[in-house]
Amino acid sequence: MPDRSDHRGPAIEMTGVTKRFGATEALRGLDLTVPAGTVCGLLGPNGAGKTTAVRVLATLVAPDRGTARVAGHDVARECEAVRRAIGLAGQHAAVDEGITGRDNLRLFGRLHHLGGRRARARADELLERFGLADAGDRLVRTYSGGMRRRLDLIASLVTSPPVLFLDEPTTGLDPRSRQEIWDTVKESADDGTTVLLTTQYLEEADRLADDIVVVDHGAAIATGPPARLKAQIGSRVSVTLADAAQLGHAAVVLSRLSGGDAQVDVAERLVTVVTPPGAEVLLPSLVRELDAQGVVAQDVAVRAPSLDDVFLALTATRTADLRSAA
Repeated sequence: MPDRSDHRGPAIEMTGVTKRFGATEALRGLDLTVPAGTVCGLLGPNGAGKTTAVRVLATLVAPDRGTARVAGHDVARECEAVRRAIGLAGQHAAVDEGITGRDNLRLFGRLHHLGGRRARARADELLERFGLADAGDRLVRTYSGGMRRRLDLIASLVTSPPVLFLDEPTTGLDPRSRQEIWDTVKESADDGTTVLLTTQYLEEADRLADDIVVVDHGAAIATGPPARLKAQIGSRVSVTLADAAQLGHAAVVLSRLSGGDAQVDVAERLVTVVTPPGAEVLLPSLVRELDAQGVVAQDVAVRAPSLDDVFLALTATRTADLRSAA
């Protein structure tokens, strides 16, 4: 099994990594640093380059330019050392449905040269620890989707890798199964495993990640802890009206006072805007102005931004910048 003490620097490093597939530039000088023992959430829209980044780090594709290191090993020159240091669980479970869960884990252990006795012991340990012991001797084809995904994830832990790559591990799962995967990831991180998690579920990143890297059009456009990224965006001010016919008036008032672009939801009779930090000071002026305009507000509220707000604000800005540069 890999020695977690071998490398004392960042567990994952990418510097200026570029990768092109034909006319498509999947990565455009991507920079990424993940300290050892942390969980990093890699966020981005479809086609942003998240999966390509994981494939480069896992030595599945070679970068065209730039450098990448995992557990201190260069992904281009030390492929075998990188592969010994990582576990990988993709978007689709890679376990064999025709054998039992226990036999799947034993097979993974044997493929990684653990030897028969150690592979059996490790399979039993993982099934017990991650709540699949009762199902361990059932054929995997009888498992639910969430159970298969969880088995796939713990199969990637058979060798106790210091670095674990999870590429959208909860896509398509129901809330209960997603929570089970989250619990498994948390336990792995608590053991000191460095986790790079790609996801489109912003709540997932918020719950699991120590740091987040937002990727768009193949480049990192924001990096930091979830709380700091949300603080940079500001707050969300919302006004719920009694009469949907007054939404236009309320949007004008809210935009003028906040300096932001107010969004209207006719069905909910709701006007919202994302404002800079300190939006609370707007509320008295907003209430007075709405009253002066004869707009009847049922509710006026300020809430902290979510990662959804961060994601939408950052990717919208990036898209606008790329269009203006074209």
